[in-house]
Amino acid sequence: MSLQKTPQTLTTREASAMTHDLYTHPPAGPVWEVPAAGAARFSWDYDEGRERLLALYQKGKDKQWDSTKRIAWDTEVDPYDPLGVPDENLTVFGTPYWEKMSEQNKRDLRRHYASWQFSQFLHGEQGALVCATRIVEAVPDLDAKFYSATQAMDEARHVEIYSRFLHEKIGMLYPVNPNLQSLLEDTLRDSRWDMPCLGMQVLIEGLALAAFGMLRDSTDKPLPKQILAYVMQDEARHVAFGRMALRDYYRQLSDAERREREEFVIEGCYLMRDRLRGEEVLADFGIPAAEAAELSERSEYLQIFRKLLFSRIVPCVKDIGLWGERLQRAYADMGVFEMGDANLDGLMAQDEEIAEQLDARRFAAEEEARASEVAQTIAEA
Repeated sequence: MSLQKTPQTLTTREASAMTHDLYTHPPAGPVWEVPAAGAARFSWDYDEGRERLLALYQKGKDKQWDSTKRIAWDTEVDPYDPLGVPDENLTVFGTPYWEKMSEQNKRDLRRHYASWQFSQFLHGEQGALVCATRIVEAVPDLDAKFYSATQAMDEARHVEIYSRFLHEKIGMLYPVNPNLQSLLEDTLRDSRWDMPCLGMQVLIEGLALAAFGMLRDSTDKPLPKQILAYVMQDEARHVAFGRMALRDYYRQLSDAERREREEFVIEGCYLMRDRLRGEEVLADFGIPAAEAAELSERSEYLQIFRKLLFSRIVPCVKDIGLWGERLQRAYADMGVFEMGDANLDGLMAQDEEIAEQLDARRFAAEEEARASEVAQTIAEA
């Protein structure tokens, strides 16, 4: 099957068949249904609302962008080395399994790892899209509904981008990781409006930002660097919204209600730390599950990732007022307690700046190339 077709030229039936054919393992079904409970909340208060949220809403409108125009999709990508990250980052590097692999095996492994990572990004972004629409429906304040509507557009764009990269540049997809699926399900099943916000804006978005940031800063390939930088620019706003909305709301909760949400955070953090390690890829290369788990546990790269995984989550959790004794002990057990004092605003500002710098360098280079072509044309006339 040719991978030269773009999503714009495919019919719905062709696109569906193409995705199905590219999965390493068939998903459980074409549609995953999560029973949802809760009320849709209307607000009859059309006053201006909270200035900070309305300012974020304005920024969300101003910062909308078209992925077909901003991203250089004509950039060539080697599907067997789409990210260009060092082999030392691979869990099996330096093990007897790695030593026995042929060069083609190693090429295949790089492709599978990249596919697994970007597939989880894709599935997570679809979860974020669904959560954003749930927040629009359920949040009681109109200013929060306004902002969440812009986030839904952002998330739709992210789903489009990661899907296109996987289809056109890697040509392979992995099903959703069962533990990511479990966290999405727990986030969506709760009838209270703040739980999709807590699960998605704080935990899953925080995880995504850490993973995106590690790849953005380590890849030397221009297309994935663009994709990750531009998506992170959007995500910085999403985390800011979660902080504002939840900080205001959690001040009103009882100690028992806050403890319940802290338990949700603790469970979600352990789940993400211990289970999102790409062991499905190792299984596809014939490595038994127990050995795959042991290799993952010893991987220096994954140990670093575990730490960075919480660089956005811990300070955000502390900032919104979930900082009870049991949660603090859990973070101390994970070795990330000190991250509670990290400068989250500085990290988010850096994400924005990196995207803008990337744009500036790229468009300056394109302008220079155009000027050179004009000069050459004049010289040849």
